[in-house]
Amino acid sequence: MSDTNKGFPYFKQVAIGAVSGAAILALIVGGFSLSGGSNPTPTNTQADPSQSQSASPSASASSGRMCSVAEQAADPLLGSMQAVVMNANTDEVLFDRGATTPAATASALKVLTAAAALATLGPNYRVDTRVYSDPTNPGVVYLVGGGDPTLSRTAPGTQSVYKDAPKLSSLASSVNSRLAGTQIKQIVVDASLFAGSTWEPTWERSEQTQGYMSEVSALQVDGDRDNPSQETSKRSTTPAKRAGAWFKKALGSIAATATVVEGKTPASATEVAKVQSAPISNWITHMLLVSDNTQAEALARLVSLDQGYDGSFGSIDAAIKKALAVTGVDSTGLVLKDGSGLSAMNAVPPIYFAKLFKVIMAGQHDFNWVMQGLPVAGESGSLADRFKGDYVDADGKIAAKTGWIKHGYTLAGVITAKDGTKLTFAIYALGNVTDKAKLAIDALATGFYRCGDQLSNQ
Repeated sequence: MSDTNKGFPYFKQVAIGAVSGAAILALIVGGFSLSGGSNPTPTNTQADPSQSQSASPSASASSGRMCSVAEQAADPLLGSMQAVVMNANTDEVLFDRGATTPAATASALKVLTAAAALATLGPNYRVDTRVYSDPTNPGVVYLVGGGDPTLSRTAPGTQSVYKDAPKLSSLASSVNSRLAGTQIKQIVVDASLFAGSTWEPTWERSEQTQGYMSEVSALQVDGDRDNPSQETSKRSTTPAKRAGAWFKKALGSIAATATVVEGKTPASATEVAKVQSAPISNWITHMLLVSDNTQAEALARLVSLDQGYDGSFGSIDAAIKKALAVTGVDSTGLVLKDGSGLSAMNAVPPIYFAKLFKVIMAGQHDFNWVMQGLPVAGESGSLADRFKGDYVDADGKIAAKTGWIKHGYTLAGVITAKDGTKLTFAIYALGNVTDKAKLAIDALATGFYRCGDQLSNQ
């Protein structure tokens, strides 16, 4: 599912209700006070960031850690909670709740897909969409997908949801020029680059009908959206054939009577036109910021092909693990069913995210693009309208990937803590949880921010 909130119009609009509960006593432990952030329910009053609502430890970092987030961690809104916090400078795990137990990640998995793509393909990798003709049958052209879901039917000079995407109109113009005088009788759409099924059986079909995910296809236009200018837009079950129909329209009179069929391009065919995607660094930024599932699946398959696999669902687990081996982070226990995180059968232990984000922060393998693409608390993407009220002091201090599936909400990324400590973290709220789990996640993450290196594991 796409993870979103009211302040970000590209996703599901889910109302967040206030949570009522009993008054909570202030926790006083060893001279360190925990205030403000202990209440998981935001109020209508905006907190003053200059007035700390968190523990302000007076002891040095070398003393015993006494800043507790026990109350936030015990919030029943978190369901079956798993979490980890690691000091990125020392590698010390400060907080551990099931940190080594693999579990569903939701869209936080896109961080792994992005890192794998950067490590194998590089940020400047571009994807081609080509048109071929067969000299032995000049009335037939072949539209061949290279795995670029950003190819757009929008008019020249206009933008789809994918900024600076290549245009069908550019392909059509080249074909009209190269094949002037030829009447095209048939358009063959070739989406054979990715092997296997186009839909993961554990995905909810509502993802497609509600507009969050397309069929996985090496040939599609605007991510197969009905409306190319809307992030959330209904998708079809025949993306390649729809691409062919839109291409026919772009070709105009030269293809007025052409039929559109699916097939493979013969070896005898010759290229007559080509367009290139924007570099995949653009894809990664967009994918992480707004949690684009279609781009994530395309990237996962391009990684698979680059690693010598066939681009199928079954290849993703081995391909992404192989690509991420360069990070040195142990992938034991990881189960990767897709590249988007939509499957509840994906399983990654929270500690994997904490360790991976340390490598990402170092900027190795062009991972700086991951950091640039992460939503920022209170400021951008799927975190733009979160961390409000009692948690506003964490705004701008948490960069993290959100996640949401039917039975889980997640958040994983980097915190620049109040005391200046760099923390890497992951929070999973799994099981019988509702949209209000996001409030509890924000409360817990804000607690991590306030405690910094003084965070207690109690």
